Amino acid sequence: MEKKKFIPEDKPETDPIEFCPHCGIKLSRWEQVLLNVDRALMCKNCWYRIILTPYEIKQKNSEDADS
Repeated sequence: MEKKKFIPEDKPETDPIEFCPHCGIKLSRWEQVLLNVDRALMCKNCWYRIILTPYEIKQKNSEDADS
């Protein structure tokens, strides 16, 4: 029997985004932490605003559960 982690609804567990979705540059580890905490970050390379909404986080979690 496989054990499953309990994830509270108010604090979902997500993998950090490693690359800017606009220009593809690799984000530093510190930028990944800031994005996970604040859910918003400005890319230093292309000035693209990366915003994670709760919908995107839930959608990513559901995709991970399906695989």
